[in-house]
Amino acid sequence: MARRSGQWGRQTLVWLHAVTSIGWMTLALCLCVLLITGTPAGHEAARVLDKQLLAHLATSSAFTGLMLSALTAWGYLRYWWVLAKFAVTLTQLYVGIAVLSPRLDALAGGATADAGPLIAASALMASAIAGQAWLSVAKPWRHTPWADPRWRTPTFPTWLYWAAVAVPVLDFVLWRALFGSPAPLLSLVVVLAFPLYRRRRLLP
Repeated sequence: MARRSGQWGRQTLVWLHAVTSIGWMTLALCLCVLLITGTPAGHEAARVLDKQLLAHLATSSAFTGLMLSALTAWGYLRYWWVLAKFAVTLTQLYVGIAVLSPRLDALAGGATADAGPLIAASALMASAIAGQAWLSVAKPWRHTPWADPRWRTPTFPTWLYWAAVAVPVLDFVLWRALFGSPAPLLSLVVVLAFPLYRRRRLLP
């Protein structure tokens, strides 16, 4: 029974990662279309989607991907395709949060700015997510130089898989109820703290 629950937990985490990634890509394409309209209403709709949903799907996709790596034999640094996904994801999050979101706010606020760079960035974001999906399916390239041949497949309590599923949901519900918009605060705490717990658990 415990083994079946563990399988369900892992499958549910994989499912959530797939759903949030597809949602992230879909909303990036929606932003691209709304920005192409060139209307104030389209710009405002793009801003609302970005603030209320796309940002949360993006951080949830990143969180579930990191937790899948941490809770399974893939690890953080063992495979080049995993590292490539991490690099692309972190780049997307930085560009989206620090560069694109403020420019979208300004555009929706009536600033006279060219929407061209935002349109291109949204299209590139969707393309990058599609590329990451290919990496997940194909799993190309060999082990990295940091792949220890003595590595053993980690075993973690079943509840950790379910906790990893619950964290993004709690982030969305809790912070939206308190502050009116979702924020990945719990996800950030878990992502920063979990590697320490994982290292202690895997030490011989």
